[in-house]
Amino acid sequence: MDIYNRYAPFIQDYIYRSGWRTLRAVQNAAGDAIFNTNKNVLLTASTASGKTEAAFFPILSLLDEQPSSSVGVLYIAPLKALINDQFGRLNELCEEADIPVTRWHGDAPRSQKQKLLRKPAGILQITPESLEALMINKSMEIPALFGDLRFIVIDEIHSLLRSDRGGQTFSLIERLCRLAGSNPRRIGLSATIGNPKAAGKFLAAGSGRETIIPKFDGGKEVWRLSIEHFFNSEPQANETINSVITAPPTSALEPATDKAPKAANPGIGYIFEHTRGKKCLIFTNSREECELVCQNLRQYCEVNNEPDRFLIHHGNLSTAYRESAEEAMKDADSLMSVCATATLELGIDIGRLERAFQLDAPFTVSGFLQRMGRTGRRGDPSEMWFVMREDHPEARAMLPDMIPWYLIQGIALVQLYIEERFVEPPQTDKLPFSLLYHQTMSTLASSGEMTLAELASRVLTLSAFHRINQEDFGILLRHLITIDHINRTENGGVIVGLAGERIVNNYKFYGVFQENIEYAVRAGSEELGTIVKPPPVSDKIAIAGRVWVVDEVDHKRREVYCTLVKGNKPAYFGDVAGDIHTRILERMHDVLAEQKDYSYLMPQARGRLTEARETFKKAEMANRPLVHLGGKMWALFPWLGSYAFLALERFLKIRCGKRLGLKGMNSSRPYYLQFTMAVSEAEFYKIVAEEAATDFEPLALVYEKEVPVFEKYDEYVPEELIRKGFANGILDLKGMQNRVLSWQKHL
Repeated sequence: MDIYNRYAPFIQDYIYRSGWRTLRAVQNAAGDAIFNTNKNVLLTASTASGKTEAAFFPILSLLDEQPSSSVGVLYIAPLKALINDQFGRLNELCEEADIPVTRWHGDAPRSQKQKLLRKPAGILQITPESLEALMINKSMEIPALFGDLRFIVIDEIHSLLRSDRGGQTFSLIERLCRLAGSNPRRIGLSATIGNPKAAGKFLAAGSGRETIIPKFDGGKEVWRLSIEHFFNSEPQANETINSVITAPPTSALEPATDKAPKAANPGIGYIFEHTRGKKCLIFTNSREECELVCQNLRQYCEVNNEPDRFLIHHGNLSTAYRESAEEAMKDADSLMSVCATATLELGIDIGRLERAFQLDAPFTVSGFLQRMGRTGRRGDPSEMWFVMREDHPEARAMLPDMIPWYLIQGIALVQLYIEERFVEPPQTDKLPFSLLYHQTMSTLASSGEMTLAELASRVLTLSAFHRINQEDFGILLRHLITIDHINRTENGGVIVGLAGERIVNNYKFYGVFQENIEYAVRAGSEELGTIVKPPPVSDKIAIAGRVWVVDEVDHKRREVYCTLVKGNKPAYFGDVAGDIHTRILERMHDVLAEQKDYSYLMPQARGRLTEARETFKKAEMANRPLVHLGGKMWALFPWLGSYAFLALERFLKIRCGKRLGLKGMNSSRPYYLQFTMAVSEAEFYKIVAEEAATDFEPLALVYEKEVPVFEKYDEYVPEELIRKGFANGILDLKGMQNRVLSWQKHL
C-alpha cells in the first residue's frame, strides 16, 4: 500500500509544505498498522524520528474521512510542557482540516475547556492528573465528551511502565471507556522500550485488543559518547598521560582539557569549559545536585569575567523559571546551557542541542537513552559526555570505598544497551494498595453512591489490580469506613465520608506520586519555586541556581520570603535514590572482571578503571561475593538490584543474623553490605544457603511492628495490607533467593 496516497489531502499538503521528499520508515510502518488493522499499536523509534507524525498522520486521515461525534483522539502525555510543545505542531497540522486541538491542564486557558464541553470534537491533550480531575469533576460529561472516542495516544509510555502513575493512567483509561461506552484503539509512543512484547501487553491491558509492534529499519544509531572521571581534588587518575590526546575512534569529541581553575572543582570546570559557545544540557540525578552544579558554574562565569550563560530547570522551580529555560533552549541562536533533572529528559523539542552532559551515572538504561536522545536532532549524531566524580579514598579506606561505583555503573549502562539492547521492562507484579485506595475514592467521588458489590466490580476489575483479591479489598473498605473516608448510607450503599472529602477535594489528590510538604519561595514579587523544610530566618537557602537569605517564614501560608546573596549552599527537596535493575549490577561485575577496553573512555576514566580492576583482582572478587576485610569484618558484594538487595539485607538480619553472629551491618545500596560475623567464610555460605532453601513467606522479611510506607496513600491503607504489599510487591524475594543459592558453589 502507498501510505502517502492513503493520507488525507491536508496531510499530503502539510508534507509538501514541509519539504519532505519521502516518508520515514517509522511513518510507513505506522501507517500500515493503523490503516490496515484494528489493533493497538506500539511505536518504538529513536528520539526525533518522527513518531508523533507517524501516529497522527493516519489517525487524522481516518478522522477526516469519518468525523467523530465527540472527542476523537485523547492524547495523554506525562508533562504539561510536552503537551504545550505538541499543541503548536498539532494545531498547525489540523487547522486546515478544521479539527480542533484542545489542551486540558492547570495552565491551559479556561475558555478552551468551556468550548470543548459545549462542542466535543477533535483532539484533547491531557496529563494523567488532569484526566483524574476531569473524571471526578466532570463525570456527567464523560459520555458526551468521549462517546465516539476512536484513539488514545500515550506519549513517552516508557515513563509509565514502572510506577503507580502508570497504573493510575491505565485505570483511568479503562474507567473512561466503560463510562463513555467507547472502545478506542491505543497507540503507545516511546524511544526507549527494551522489551517491546512486554510493553505491548502493558499497553493492551483491559482493552480487549492485541498490540501490534511494527518492525522497520530505523537506520544505524550513531553516538558521540565519552566518559571522563575526576577526583574532586588533585591528583587525577592517570595524570601522567598528556592531556592533549586523540579522542577514541568512535568518539568525535574534543581533547579532554580543563582550563577552568583547578583549585575549585575539576569536574565542574571541565563542563564549564566544554559548554562555552555551545547550547547544552547538563543532567543531574537530583534537584539538590542540580542547584549546586548551577551555582558552581555561575561562579566560574564570575571568576572568568564572563556573562552568566547557565539556566536551571527542575520540578520545584516556578513555571516562569522553567518556561524561561525552555524558551532559551528553543532559540536557535542561544548559546545558553541548562542544568536539569528528569524534567527535560522527555520529548520536549528544545531545538538543536550540541551535546548533553551527565553528572555521575543515571539509575536506569532508559534514563541514559532519554537524556542522550535530547541531542542528535536535525540529522546530527546524539552526543553525551559523562562526568564521573568521587573523593580520593582515605588512606585507611576499606575495600568497598576503593571502587568508583558511578564510573562502573555508567559503563554498565552503556554496554547493556550496546550489547543486548537492554532497557528496564514494565513492572507488573506489584500489589498497589496505595493506588487501590486512590482509585476507590476517585470512583466513589465521580459516581456517587453505589453498593459495595458495584464498587468492587468497578475497581477490582481494573487491570492494575489483577493481583489483589476480594478479601484484601474487603479489608481496605472496612478500614475506610472505620476512619470515615467512606460512609454507609441508609439504603445500604456507600459514599465518600467527611474525612475522605478533605482528601478527595484537594487538588493534590489528582496525582499519585509522593509529595513533600512544600513552601513557596518568593523574592519580592518574583516566585522562585518551592522547597521543603524551610530554615529559620537569616539562614540561607538554594533555589533557581542561586543562594538566598531567608527574611521571613509564614508557616500558615507556607511561604518563604528571601533576598539574593552570594555564596554556596546545598539545596534540599526531599529526593530519593532510584530503582536500579539487577542486570545493571551484574554487568557492573563483568565490567570489573573483564579486560575489555571501551573506546569511549577518556584518559582519566581509563586510568581509574584500571585501578579499580586491579583492586577487584587482588581481592579475588570475581570468584566470590564475600571478601574478608580483616579481623571479623567482611564485605558482601551480591550484584543485585535495589529490591533484591533490600530483600537480602533483611534476610541476613532476620533469618540468618543469630546463626552468623552478625553485628554492625551497614550498606551502600545496592552495591555492598559491610558487617562483622562470628563464623568462617565457608560457614557463611552454608548457613545462608540452608536458610534460603527453607520455605518461608515474604512477610517473614518484615519486622514485627514495621509499617513500611512507600507510596503516597499508604497512610490510609490498613497496616496489614501495607506490610503485605511491601513483602509481596516490593521485595524481590525470588531474585534474592536465587542469588544466595548460587553461592553454594563456593562451599
